[in-house]
Amino acid sequence: MAQWDVAIVGGGPGGYVAAIRAAQLGLKTVLFEKERVGGLCLNWGCIPSKAILKNADVVNAVREGTKWGLRGAEGVSFDFGAAIDRSREVVEKIVGGVELLLRDNGVEVVTGEASLAGQGQVRCGDRQFAARNVVIATGASTRVLPGMEPDGEVVITSREALARREAPQRAVIIGGGPVGVEFAHAWASYGSEVTVVELLPTLLPQEDPEIGRLLKRSFEARGIRCLTGTKVERVERTSAGAAVHVSGGDGEQRVEGDVVLLAVGFVPHTGGLGLEAAGVDTHRGFIEIDGRMRTNVPGIFAVGDVTGKLMLAHVASQQGVLAVEHIAGIERPEPDYVQMPRATFCQPQVGSIGYTEQAAHEAGYTVRTGRFPLTALGKAVAAGHTEGFVKVVVDEPTGQVLGIHMIGHDINDLLGEATMIAVLEATSVEVGFAVHAHPTLPEALKEAALAADGEAIHVVRRRAAPQEGAVTR
Repeated sequence: MAQWDVAIVGGGPGGYVAAIRAAQLGLKTVLFEKERVGGLCLNWGCIPSKAILKNADVVNAVREGTKWGLRGAEGVSFDFGAAIDRSREVVEKIVGGVELLLRDNGVEVVTGEASLAGQGQVRCGDRQFAARNVVIATGASTRVLPGMEPDGEVVITSREALARREAPQRAVIIGGGPVGVEFAHAWASYGSEVTVVELLPTLLPQEDPEIGRLLKRSFEARGIRCLTGTKVERVERTSAGAAVHVSGGDGEQRVEGDVVLLAVGFVPHTGGLGLEAAGVDTHRGFIEIDGRMRTNVPGIFAVGDVTGKLMLAHVASQQGVLAVEHIAGIERPEPDYVQMPRATFCQPQVGSIGYTEQAAHEAGYTVRTGRFPLTALGKAVAAGHTEGFVKVVVDEPTGQVLGIHMIGHDINDLLGEATMIAVLEATSVEVGFAVHAHPTLPEALKEAALAADGEAIHVVRRRAAPQEGAVTR
């Protein structure tokens, strides 16, 4: 039996990136994937959804055509099926690229469902593989609420939603997190009547509350109904689709839709892996790991959504790299999950990194904040998208930027700089001093940092009144 240095179970962003990095480091690597490499993200998540969201941006631009001097835009029709077709073409191109990279790096890819089969052993079908190290990267799938099991037609998950060739006439989305608000934006762009139901007080409840409140106002101005602080009691199938019974501050309501999308989080794929027999510790189904991605069993690692640390594709990829580098004897700093960038791609987009103001206080920091409205940003005014703001959270004694929180059209283009600010532990003075090209979106970061020190240039300062922006130059 051939001996592998690394066997990786799962070919998503955590698994395939780990496999390529392991091969780069000279480790003999085998990757197991039961479907196609790329996992949920590339095949039925991040990539196809962002392709559809781009189509939605184009649709909205055409709808506003008269604003830009476009004549005849009023009679244009929009084909949602074409958006789905384009998204699948994008998936094929990217997944094909990943398959090429794996071949180019000499990774053996085995198609099938793999499981642990004893110390240093992985079984896939009727074959058994010996490996010095095993990395589990099996990901997660949509959480299903009791009594709301998906049927693929009326009650659906994001996977079915990404295959539908028609936007629903009426959609009820259960969950106001990233998946929920992205589909709300996309479907509403194609004319759907959308209701979002979120149990917690704001949309995107993991983000700064100011951002969730502004996103709700933005959505409602477009006709997207947002029921926050509202509990789903039950889903009743009807001849027209479904009726979702909810209760909240406005009492009990019945919300009807021809489609109900479940977007209430994810559960780990750990069933059938043989974890219990191998003695691997889990908590609420998620595999427990340390800062080197090691489980409690020597030689077994886990990365990505199956760990429950921070369920984002780029976090999984970073974990995968760190795991195989540790196997190869390369030690890097352990990941700081607080300082990982987070992005939501509805419009307006939401991007953040680090502590929210409330979380910083709870962590024991003494903080000050700076906030800069996009109404005061020349680039935003010129582009016709002034809704939103950039907010920085700063440690009072040291001036270190602890968090950056943003909402605005295409605002996630600023996350690259925000990540560097976090990695370099930059201060508000340093960010405010750095010269930013004009007119660009990143100027908003500079001004927000200056605002934290009371030095913002393009903000009107009025006593006993909220700060307002003055358009830059």
